[in-house]
Amino acid sequence: MKRLIGLIFALIVVAAGLSFAMLNPTPVALDFYLGQLKLPVALWLVIAFTIGVIIGLAAATGILMRQRWQLTRLRREVAASREELSELRKLPIRNTP
Repeated sequence: MKRLIGLIFALIVVAAGLSFAMLNPTPVALDFYLGQLKLPVALWLVIAFTIGVIIGLAAATGILMRQRWQLTRLRREVAASREELSELRKLPIRNTP
């Protein structure tokens, strides 16, 4: 069900993007420091969105890698604690007066 909703949402976004591109076909000039580039508005939006996605993924990669390292460290600690607990359970119980 979630896949169907996601697919319908993606189709709606694509349809809206295509209609936007068809309504705004005129090229727009964007001035850079080294020159000028004329492209349609829809293409500028796609370029901006792509750059945003790349920057977002780059920012999230650092956080995700740190969390993976922490998860690995915590799993090692849990394994060591379980092993220690297992060894402690094997020891005989001493009665102290």
